[in-house]
Amino acid sequence: MGMFNLFNKSTPEKPQDVKAIREALLLFIKQELQKMEGGEGRHIKGFELSICCLSGERFMYDSAVFFEDSDRFKNEVQRIADDFAIDLPEKWTMQVNFVDELPAQSIKMNGLEVALVIKTPEHVVAQQSTTAYIRILNGEAEKKAYTIHAKDGRINIGRDRKTQDNDGFVRENTIAFPDSSSNAGNKYISRQHAHIEWSKDASAFVIFADDGGVPPRNKVKVKSSGEHNTIKLTFTELGHTLLEGDQIILGESAVLEFSYHSH
Repeated sequence: MGMFNLFNKSTPEKPQDVKAIREALLLFIKQELQKMEGGEGRHIKGFELSICCLSGERFMYDSAVFFEDSDRFKNEVQRIADDFAIDLPEKWTMQVNFVDELPAQSIKMNGLEVALVIKTPEHVVAQQSTTAYIRILNGEAEKKAYTIHAKDGRINIGRDRKTQDNDGFVRENTIAFPDSSSNAGNKYISRQHAHIEWSKDASAFVIFADDGGVPPRNKVKVKSSGEHNTIKLTFTELGHTLLEGDQIILGESAVLEFSYHSH
């Protein structure tokens, strides 16, 4: 057995024809899209696929990505996004670049000299910050503003600082709305209303409704600054990824503003 065979064994087979290359590229993009939460797709401006291949292989890659008819490859990616219910915006772009060196800030593909950059608007990129700020816009909490950190774990929100749940466990609310307050915004805040925690997967803070914050009791709603619709949290297991400027509405009228920037 020659050296060559030995060498071959340890390296995965490179796709050898146009169809295999196309399938490998789409699988790579599919795996990256799969990591996203449904709503995140809305913030994608587009994709940049960088290919670093030998000049002799260029013709195969050209055909694999339908280089002459770029919409065809884009439609294939759109189909994958639809399969995962990833809501891409209407005017997203698909760029394919042939390069001498893969870009440093990119997701590298295993087995092929290919990399992907997912382009997002600046405010979503800024979201990698593991510190955020919550301001009370309506209602009366113990403080007017709170700084939260990824390492804080579960940040409880509710009526009063210490409260007992039905099983006798004591829960401490970090963001506490005192029972003694006569502020009308506090009226419909329950003892276990909601909590915020850092999600490693989303690289963002996520809010969850707790038992006291789901119908038929009180409500937890989120109004995104960029969008006109209000998201209602109706299950305790399903969180909502917080974006810059989101307003969190508790009960009828207590309002918290979420930001990655201190004011």
